[in-house]
Amino acid sequence: MKFINISEKLLTVIILLTLSMMFISAGNAEDVQEDYSAYILMEARTRAVLDEYNQDLPLNTGYMSKLMAILLIAEDIEDGKYTTDTIMTASQAVAGTEGAVVWLEPSENITVDELLKAVIVGNANDAMTVLAENSGQSIENFVGRMNSKANELGLKDTVFYSPYGYYDEREHTTAYDLAVICTELSGYDVLQPYFRTWRDFIRDGKAELVNENTLARTYDKHIGFKATHSEKSGYCIAEGGRNEDGTTYIAVVLGAENDDISMKKAKELVNKGFSEYHMTATMFPDEMLMPVKVKNGTELAVEIRLKNQSNLIVPKNVNELNTVVVIPDFLTAPVKKGQVIGKAGFYSGDTLVCETDIIVQDNVNALSYTYSLRKILSDIIRK
Repeated sequence: MKFINISEKLLTVIILLTLSMMFISAGNAEDVQEDYSAYILMEARTRAVLDEYNQDLPLNTGYMSKLMAILLIAEDIEDGKYTTDTIMTASQAVAGTEGAVVWLEPSENITVDELLKAVIVGNANDAMTVLAENSGQSIENFVGRMNSKANELGLKDTVFYSPYGYYDEREHTTAYDLAVICTELSGYDVLQPYFRTWRDFIRDGKAELVNENTLARTYDKHIGFKATHSEKSGYCIAEGGRNEDGTTYIAVVLGAENDDISMKKAKELVNKGFSEYHMTATMFPDEMLMPVKVKNGTELAVEIRLKNQSNLIVPKNVNELNTVVVIPDFLTAPVKKGQVIGKAGFYSGDTLVCETDIIVQDNVNALSYTYSLRKILSDIIRK
């Protein structure tokens, strides 16, 4: 791994270079056939974006909003709020539910296990009502939790108005934000049996469930997540695939013209991850980062380090990464431990593979009259 240290004076040049790369990338997007509105390929552990088209375009994605709702239910189960064996009682709110249903009746008792099957496999809105009400005490509170979770995950272009995915012109998300939600979902083992199910029955065989995502039946690397369609949102899919060593790729395709296009593109993207990329590590020693001078401080310099030493997803033909470090020539006190002062970028040729913050390791207080006087007296005494 090569190491290149660049002072703050060259930061403007790097920014301009990055903008040029972004401009070239945007220009290439024009070549994409408009068979869909947006797509993305993301590696789950690092959240590295490996391919994308309109990844940040806000779109109404219909029933895909249930992915966030399912994430909250999975959190509740992990936190011990209830288990898959817990019996829940349907409220009067299930009567007259619109869209896909499993014909639950008010006061009917049903397990969380069957409710999850109904929502994940059958997209059932009445089952979603029961889970949401039991999780958040009301639909309104549950939707509030959905938006709070979106904020917690840093999803800046996502807002929910229901757990169902009924069309609402105010509701939107992006391919990128949905992929992030799926990275979270991919970590819950309790959800895997449901996501992998193509066809099942609940309520003593009275309700048949068939997964709209046929990749659950036909794709051997499939681990989830959801396929939907509606007149307003078109055909949408979030698909995850995992190989033997646990590497997981997530593809999201939004606004496709038909299900053949959406599923073919999703599978193509996930397979691209497996065939063209592999996992490596930064392995960048902090010892290579020299202390940074501090002006007007109680210390002359402060140690610095990378905020994160992480795994990277790189093209399979990449054998060496160049590291570009951007740090200032000096800092001015006070300096706080953990303060971000620069960036380390890992490049394969001209392509930025990953970057992380550079932070200071200790506090450095600003010089004061009292401190200076004590220092002078201490030096005199030592002499």
